[in-house]
Amino acid sequence: MRLRRTERAPQPPNFNRSMTTRSPYVDKIDNETTSRLPAIEFHGDIRVVDREEQVEEACRYLAAQPLLGFDTETRPSFRAGVTFRVSLLQLSSPERCYLFRLNRIALSKPILQLLENGALPKIGADVAGDLRSLHQLRHFREAGFIDLQAMVGCWGIEEKSLRKMSAIILGKRVSKAQRLSNWESSELTEKQQLYAATDAWVCTKLYRELQHVPQLRPLPAEPLAPTENGQPAAADASAKTTGASAKKRGGRSRKTAAAAARTNDTAKSEAAAQTRMSGASESAADPSPRAADALAKAERSRSNRHRRTKSRGRKPSDGRASERSHEAADGRA
Repeated sequence: MRLRRTERAPQPPNFNRSMTTRSPYVDKIDNETTSRLPAIEFHGDIRVVDREEQVEEACRYLAAQPLLGFDTETRPSFRAGVTFRVSLLQLSSPERCYLFRLNRIALSKPILQLLENGALPKIGADVAGDLRSLHQLRHFREAGFIDLQAMVGCWGIEEKSLRKMSAIILGKRVSKAQRLSNWESSELTEKQQLYAATDAWVCTKLYRELQHVPQLRPLPAEPLAPTENGQPAAADASAKTTGASAKKRGGRSRKTAAAAARTNDTAKSEAAAQTRMSGASESAADPSPRAADALAKAERSRSNRHRRTKSRGRKPSDGRASERSHEAADGRA
């Protein structure tokens, strides 16, 4: 999945562009240190959307926000080969989080308009994976997404999980106790709602915190979510065009190479057939000693029969019938 460039850079205009030679953050943090940190939780308004008539009002509120936190949840599977579709979409402002229960309602047009709005920044972690899950429900042209995983390296942070990014940047851990709960249950528990809202909301908090901290290296012009291979999406149309041209040339080269390989295989087959034919001809022209003896013996036998037949006044003949008649004549004699 490749994410398109947004219509304009989704960063707020006050994003800190200053540089530093030393990051205020550590590059990594271990699980033991993370577990000792205090937990961070969302204390705003949480609203569950599980009826179609609630969607439009929720989307109207979200569309008016300067930026949104973004996340999804899927029912876990504990059997090999069994998977489930995405169950929950979380979109959060700093003050209010909406939980869209996609196992109850459709991924309808008002929601898609938010996901396709390039002027509305939507901040998440592992955005490509979440979007891939949503595309299993319905096709849309996503825009305006920013992946924290694609940004934190500019501050020297190597950790990519939301839990550890929060531990490094905010000094607080994100609880993952509800991650493997049933997101398709008839009612979401309060703990599930708090967990889901926190995951989306904390992305906006991390993003705003990074806005005011100098970087070790410049941010990309448009910090989009990475593609499937983990590399940032192209930042301008010329790069896309160049990539497309190279891909097209590569396709032609592969086709040419395949045709050459087929021609080479054909030539080898013809050469092998010619060699077999030549060998057969040589064998016929220069028989082995055993074959020569057999031929000489057969010739002598025909000559003897011919002489016996001639001496008795009979005409020589070929074939099995002739041989039988000769044997009968010899018997009478």
